[in-house]
Amino acid sequence: MRPLFQPKTYEGSLTAKYDLLAKQLDALLEGEKDQVANLSNASALLNQFLTDVNWVGFYLWKQDELVLGPFQGLPACVRIAYGKGVCGTAAKEKRTLRVEDVHAFPGHIACDAASNSEIVVPLLKNGELLGVLDIDSPSKGRFSEEDEQGLQQFVKILSSHI
Repeated sequence: MRPLFQPKTYEGSLTAKYDLLAKQLDALLEGEKDQVANLSNASALLNQFLTDVNWVGFYLWKQDELVLGPFQGLPACVRIAYGKGVCGTAAKEKRTLRVEDVHAFPGHIACDAASNSEIVVPLLKNGELLGVLDIDSPSKGRFSEEDEQGLQQFVKILSSHI
C-alpha cells in the first residue's frame, strides 16, 4: 500500500513554496469533509512545511469563544475569549494579524513562554467565522508579508474542504 502523504522538498521563492503547499493541501483533503480530520492534516502539513515555529494549530469558534482544536506543539490554552489576545482579536476583526513581538501586543495570552512572534489567520466560510489558524515562533519578526499571503491562501483552500 502506498503512503497517503510523502514529504516534499520545497524549492524556489517563498511564494512558489506556498503555491506548492496549497496544491498539496487541496490534494490531501480532496473528498474528505470531516472537519477534525481536515484540520488535523492541515496542522500537520503546515508543521512539516514551516521552519522556526513552535506551535501550529487551530482554535474553533464555539458558543461565543475560541476553543482549542487540532494542533502540533506543546499543550495550549483551551479557551480564548472573543476579542482577547491575538487569536481573539483576529477572530473579532475577521482579519489576519501578524505580530512581530507578542510581548508588545496589548493583552497577549502567553500559552507558551517560548513564543515571541505570532500570525493568526481567521478561518471563514461564506463570511462566517469558523475559527482561526494560529502559528507561533520563538523568533521575533518570524512572519513576513509573503508568509501572510501564503497562509491566507492555505486557509482559503482549507475552508473549501470543511
